[in-house]
Amino acid sequence: MDHVELMRENSALVALLRTCEKPDTWTSIANDCVLEGSAERMLLHKIDPASCPLLRDDVDGDDMQGTLLDDVGLSSGQIKALKDAWAEAGKDLEAWQSQGLDFVSVFDPRFPERLRATIDVPPFLFASGELRPDDLGVSVVGSRHCTPEGASFAVGCAHMLVERGLTVIAGLAKGIDTFAHQTALNDGGRTVAFIGTGIDRQYPAENRDLQHEIEERGLVLSQFWPGSQPTKQSFPMRNALMSGYGVATIIADAGEHSGTRAQARQAQRHGRPIIINRMVLSKARWARDLAGRPGVHIVDNVADASSALDGIFFVNDNVDGLIEAVLAEDPATV
Repeated sequence: MDHVELMRENSALVALLRTCEKPDTWTSIANDCVLEGSAERMLLHKIDPASCPLLRDDVDGDDMQGTLLDDVGLSSGQIKALKDAWAEAGKDLEAWQSQGLDFVSVFDPRFPERLRATIDVPPFLFASGELRPDDLGVSVVGSRHCTPEGASFAVGCAHMLVERGLTVIAGLAKGIDTFAHQTALNDGGRTVAFIGTGIDRQYPAENRDLQHEIEERGLVLSQFWPGSQPTKQSFPMRNALMSGYGVATIIADAGEHSGTRAQARQAQRHGRPIIINRMVLSKARWARDLAGRPGVHIVDNVADASSALDGIFFVNDNVDGLIEAVLAEDPATV
């Protein structure tokens, strides 16, 4: 996809999102566009379904499914709103570019591959820093009001991840996130921060300098429009992306009502392994409920966490090898 085509797709995608009545359908829009292979075709289909049929053979006539396909037969006012949004979307993209804001849609080859494959793929990200589509990292998460033991465990895990050449992923919050990010930077490693605001905002204020340093030496990602302020919903949303971006999640310290529970839940949905510091079990019932489930590792120290990662990567490598072998198999012999 060349630059001109990508810009058309991006503007159509932004128009679809801008005219969407409910933000919680953004993932449905992203999935429909990815399955169709084009946001532009989806938008044209909404405007004039008779003249602009979709290429997908799984949606036809009365059997059409999905958020974008339920409202076939729009009013003239709705059609005008779509066309106006499309025109404005092009202006938005130009404005963001002039402001140095990097808009990365699901159609962009720079979009993180592991995140693109999740069930709740975001339609776009704003990025500040070095994007690596095949980035290999692990989340280190936990309470904003962490204990000294939890902080020590997070620091040790961040050291260990950097030594293994892995990216340290966290959410730029106070407490565990800050310890993880700062340790990775101090060790000369790579760290990626998912934030719960627009890419042009800093929250919390005391981490402003840390955010700038991560932008210069790692990567900051936001799934929200520029200018967006933090909300109660935005932080669980960014936890979902942290889970999808990484290969596993390490929970260093958390209580019963910690937002970390949201990432644990998302990791289960994504089929991502979870490594939990044993001390968390004494403080959070949800953590105790996870113990014993497939893909959940309870550890006593950083060495145990490293061993758990060894097992995770061993399984992943074997699965990847099996898939490659099956794909390489001569169909005539199967």
